[in-house]
Amino acid sequence: MSSKTKHARGRAPQRVILLVDDDASVRELIGRVLVDEGYSVWLAANGDEALNTVASKPIDLVLLDLNMPGLGGWDIYEKLTTENPLLAVIIITAKPNQLFTSLGAGVGALLEKPFDFPVLLQTVKNLLAEPAERRLARLTGRQAEFHYRPSAKP
Repeated sequence: MSSKTKHARGRAPQRVILLVDDDASVRELIGRVLVDEGYSVWLAANGDEALNTVASKPIDLVLLDLNMPGLGGWDIYEKLTTENPLLAVIIITAKPNQLFTSLGAGVGALLEKPFDFPVLLQTVKNLLAEPAERRLARLTGRQAEFHYRPSAKP
């Protein structure tokens, strides 16, 4: 599998996910799990790569880490959603105290690291199935479902 993109072997990709994390081992592990579930996965190590990917390819969902070199995660989120307001975004982070910021920003979900992969996969599935009206409601501050999972630390 290349480090730039991953596709499910022997299956037509269902949906396209952009995974943005500066940690190569995290990208590899999460990317492998998503590919095994049948998703097509693009990888980005920083904000510039993420923004270039979204500008040049159709993306259904973004998994976005907040602690990034250069352009920070919230700056990336703002640029992504300004250009693509209905793009589903899941924040995946070890950065503490991001719940209220995530709610205020209209994020689809917040998963704190470390997280359980079944929770990640269910959250991805839920957001991909979510109607555009619900995403728009969340972005405009109206009541909408929000997925939050605190860290799975013991």
